[in-house]
Amino acid sequence: MVSMTFDAGRDMDPVATVKLCGAGWEINIRAIPAEFARLAAIRDTDWETSGSIGAGTCAGAPAFWVQHDGNAVILVGQDDETWDFAVTIPLAIADEIAQAATATVPA
Repeated sequence: MVSMTFDAGRDMDPVATVKLCGAGWEINIRAIPAEFARLAAIRDTDWETSGSIGAGTCAGAPAFWVQHDGNAVILVGQDDETWDFAVTIPLAIADEIAQAATATVPA
């Protein structure tokens, strides 16, 4: 089970933080909400053919998101081919992040 918290940031800090927690792990990713909103297209990505969605940073490195085998995979590192670590979450969680971010992006 993975839980998600979305903090939209404050007036002086427009950066949002997504905290994902599972059994024995936690990952925090920071980005402007417009970057997280792009995750609405994650189902159109494919690890092997169409590339990833760059959205946010984690531990000072870029985060890349891609759909694989019905899950969302977050790749953290220099790029989406030479990443340092990855976390797999349900696609529904990526959808929740995109929806929460979209709600904070001005029209």
